Amino acid sequence: MSATVKAAPRSRSTPDELPMRDFAHSLPMALLRAREAVMCRFRPHLRSHDVTEQQWRVLRAVFEVESIEVTALADRCFILMPSLSRILRGLEDRGLIERRVVPTDQRRAEIRITPTGRRFVATVAPESEALYAEITRAIGARKIDQLYALLDEVSAALTRRT
Repeated sequence: MSATVKAAPRSRSTPDELPMRDFAHSLPMALLRAREAVMCRFRPHLRSHDVTEQQWRVLRAVFEVESIEVTALADRCFILMPSLSRILRGLEDRGLIERRVVPTDQRRAEIRITPTGRRFVATVAPESEALYAEITRAIGARKIDQLYALLDEVSAALTRRT
């Protein structure tokens, strides 16, 4: 979804220029634009498999581990707990994941992917990888590697504890 927005002329009653970068050079907005450009490629594919972006993110994360506690899953997927609870309920209803109470602490739960969930991921993944290949062709493998490295660098630099 590309949006070209023409700025409205400033009225005489607005304050002088604010000491703030222009909207197009806002890092959060640039990251959102890039994310949207990428996700526009994936949404139809995910929709055709009756799975949302967040559900797929959870399935991918759970697929790679034997089991994971719900709080760790929320952190790994960048999904707030209330939303994750709803997503897990839907995936559980479809038989794609299972939840079990941690034996040592009844308040905690672990999530694991079911055999049905593994088959589902195995069905969807090849099409996802084809989309990644298409994106890589459009941008270039070297630039994709650079992008991953830069994004990792940004994440590490901004999450360091001082």
